[in-house]
Amino acid sequence: MSLNSLASIENWPVPTAAAGVVRADGTVLGTHGPTARPFPLASVTKPLAAYAVLVAYEEGAIELDEPAGPPGATVRHLLAHTSGLAFDEHRVTSPPGERRLYSNAGFEQLGDHVAKATDIPFAEYLRQAVLEPLGMTRTTLEGSPAKDGVSTVDDLLRFAAEIQAPRLLDPRTVAEAMTVQYPGTKGVLPGYGHQNPNDWGLGFEIRASKSPHWTGTSSSPRTFGHFGQSGTFLWIDPAAGASCVALTDRAFGPWAIESWPPFTDGVLSELR
Repeated sequence: MSLNSLASIENWPVPTAAAGVVRADGTVLGTHGPTARPFPLASVTKPLAAYAVLVAYEEGAIELDEPAGPPGATVRHLLAHTSGLAFDEHRVTSPPGERRLYSNAGFEQLGDHVAKATDIPFAEYLRQAVLEPLGMTRTTLEGSPAKDGVSTVDDLLRFAAEIQAPRLLDPRTVAEAMTVQYPGTKGVLPGYGHQNPNDWGLGFEIRASKSPHWTGTSSSPRTFGHFGQSGTFLWIDPAAGASCVALTDRAFGPWAIESWPPFTDGVLSELR
């Protein structure tokens, strides 16, 4: 089967793009473009890293509410971008739980925390806990767990199927990951400005009523996922019973703000 809506990535002003849609049972409903080609993920690395952190939690290596990161912060704060750490610097700018400060530094401290708790380098832990079991053989992490992942559409569709019908985690843990943490917290969604509230789960951004947003106008409020500054995104819409992945080799910018929502609306329309 193929979704005609996926072909609209041909109109995106990017050198290369690939996309795919997968259902919870792992059925790939359609793909377009070079789906086996590795692309830098930028922040789409974060959901992968978060999933590994949640495996460490279920294995008993860490607890979500144990201290991690800056003083007073926990693993949960770091996953939900409320630790108070700055965007790209390991310095505290506000008390934990007060504001949604999107933080690469927070995910780097998460990686260090899990590595220390398990005595396994985080990239290796991610490989053993998530990538290998899901058959994500073309996905690597060399560097920051916040932004240095490289993957393919084919691999990320495997991951997106897992999130929708978890085998590596208890479904209750995944339900918690897509539930708003610290409700009512406001903050800036990178690229889209101030949002009040700026809802976030555990490593996944939650669409809720945000406007403007990188998903579609017809995306359900329960939609969750992540986009990356390398022109990449992954969303899961529980109302549609499907997930979509798109990877490109052009940095996020006005072109993406313009192109992504109508693309997602087209996909959702065809799914309906």
